[in-house]
Amino acid sequence: MSQPVETFTPQQFHRQSREALANPQIRANFRKAMDGLMDKRRDAFAEWQLEELRQLGANIRLRALAHLPDLLEQLEARCEANGIRVHWAEDGEQACRIVTDICQRHGARSVIKGKSMVSEEMHLNAHLEKAGIEALESDLGEYLVQLNEQTPSHIIMPAIHLNTDEISDIMHDNTGTERTRDVDAMTAAARAQLRERFMAADVGVSGVNFAVAETGTLCLVENEGNGRMTTTVPPVHIAVTGIEKVVEHLADVPPLYALLTRSATGQHVTTYFNMISSPRREGEHDGPREVHLVLVDNGRSNIYQDDELLDTLRCIRCGACMNHCPVYTRVGGHSYGTTYPGPIGSILMPHLMGLDATRDLPTASSLCGACGEVCPVKIPIPDLLVRLRREAVGEGRGNVPGAGSKRTSKEVAAWKSWQWLATHPSAWRGATGIIGKLRGLAPAHIGPWTEYRTAPKPAAVPLHRLIKQYRKEGRS
Repeated sequence: MSQPVETFTPQQFHRQSREALANPQIRANFRKAMDGLMDKRRDAFAEWQLEELRQLGANIRLRALAHLPDLLEQLEARCEANGIRVHWAEDGEQACRIVTDICQRHGARSVIKGKSMVSEEMHLNAHLEKAGIEALESDLGEYLVQLNEQTPSHIIMPAIHLNTDEISDIMHDNTGTERTRDVDAMTAAARAQLRERFMAADVGVSGVNFAVAETGTLCLVENEGNGRMTTTVPPVHIAVTGIEKVVEHLADVPPLYALLTRSATGQHVTTYFNMISSPRREGEHDGPREVHLVLVDNGRSNIYQDDELLDTLRCIRCGACMNHCPVYTRVGGHSYGTTYPGPIGSILMPHLMGLDATRDLPTASSLCGACGEVCPVKIPIPDLLVRLRREAVGEGRGNVPGAGSKRTSKEVAAWKSWQWLATHPSAWRGATGIIGKLRGLAPAHIGPWTEYRTAPKPAAVPLHRLIKQYRKEGRS
């Protein structure tokens, strides 16, 4: 029987990641899923000029961010002209109040939700439940983790940490569905369970992939049809999105769409691409009577003020950096304890939650550069990780979790000694020569680093000396 997982926090990243590494089922689930996603992405871009498309995507996002304040005002004006009511939220708490007030104004008792990472960031479901309003996730992955009292483990595939047997147990335990390993049968059962809820819901809540300032259009990308149902069947539709999701022109959407679908799941297109520009008009037979757009800041304005960190706001939430990250693919999303896990979460969450609360996340990377190489909009994730690491160890604080002042001071002193040696060639040559002669005394274990690696030993003869010797002997 599947059991709900504990509450994860970013402060416990090291403990949580060690537990994930010790769980063979989690590692097997992620390894199988990630290998498939990497292969699909590679094949999806096989006949494309990928670097040219990535540069185009980066330019579109940079142009939108350069004019963000003006574009947001234009988006508001166009949406209002189209009949969409626009609300501004300074933080997640205010955004939750806005959504709750709209629901209460309509006497809503039930809300059906499409996939929305911003609503996860806001903790919207918990806020609605406190107000006596039931919120049900309609995305299949989100539905499963909600049934199991979990949070998403991936921004695109929330239930990627679960295998077929675990999903079958969750559905059986919570809905009475017969246990089966037939994926189609489980999907059909979930669809039947959700269909009634779509029809009965008072309000539908969705996210937004792209908000077009030029036309006041809200674009939603999805595969299951739940987004289309959420935004058309209930009489009221509320879309929530971060302020960075705005793009300038409708013509900017197709390149970003091509990058998003191929980078996320290796698809050329998703099953559904929804474009919402207004509530139901006179003479139309379906659609909501009201559409609301909630623009959420929640720390994004602070990021926008920083010329380097501004690049973080380019993100189109494809999850490719997670799929290719050797850390994420082994420990999974829950280990991070944050709404956005993986490389993008490690550079975004410190500015949404504060660096003190997320100090370990920038170190959750091998700095191999894979995340930067696959990012469809060319966010320099490794560079930003290095910057955050530098900030995390500022003022001699170090980055050793749970370390006392004595241990932290030793760590800082060790790095300062290395820095001095590395900038004084004569001292460096002398020190490395001594270390080479004492290589037999090198420790086999160097803290947590060697729990999953073999500790390296200094070379008996330095490389530059070997090269000189080879040249002297006439060897190439």
